[in-house]
Amino acid sequence: MMKKFYLILIFFLSVSSISLNEKKYQFAVLKYQGGGDWYSNPSSLKNLAIFCNEKLNMNINPNYATVDVGSLEIFNYPFIFMTGHGNVYFNNFESENLRNYLMSGGFLHIDDNYGMDQYIRKEMKKVFPELDFIELPRSHKIYNMKYKFENGLPKVHEHDNKRPQGMALIKNGRLVCFYSYESDLGDGWEDQEIHQNSKNKREEALKMGANIIDYVMTNN
Repeated sequence: MMKKFYLILIFFLSVSSISLNEKKYQFAVLKYQGGGDWYSNPSSLKNLAIFCNEKLNMNINPNYATVDVGSLEIFNYPFIFMTGHGNVYFNNFESENLRNYLMSGGFLHIDDNYGMDQYIRKEMKKVFPELDFIELPRSHKIYNMKYKFENGLPKVHEHDNKRPQGMALIKNGRLVCFYSYESDLGDGWEDQEIHQNSKNKREEALKMGANIIDYVMTNN
């Protein structure tokens, strides 16, 4: 009788394990107001998902969603990607909604495609008035997941001869927002023919992106 019970228990645990491993995640691009091109780099998130599935044995749907800052649908996605050039604007409801999402376990990666910095700092202050972006040290786990980045955030595209910086908002000890500045990771994730990045540069960008995803899925 006990033997039968243990066999049933082992079977149940095995089925449960399979279902967990087969869970498919979907990510989303953040649509915001202000006139900035939130829709830039349309192939980036798809290619990053494919890379993570192949290299990290993840199960991410390459067909990402698009979600408004103020939509409750934002809570359906563990990872939100935000990019663009130029102006960004959050109204009060959107700021509160994004804060609630991040406080509830969600994660936001902001990738400055060029020209977002002055706007994103102002708008994220609406979301977390009590927080400032801090630069993560090279020793941070996000640079030391499967792929090691001894020099920190890699440089994909040159704009103003500034060094790349990986910055973060940390709330109650948890990294809720990663901001890649002067790096242009998203351009490195795009289809190769779009920006004509070298194979090595594109692979470096994808590896850094994979580290971010791996960090989010295992530490949040």
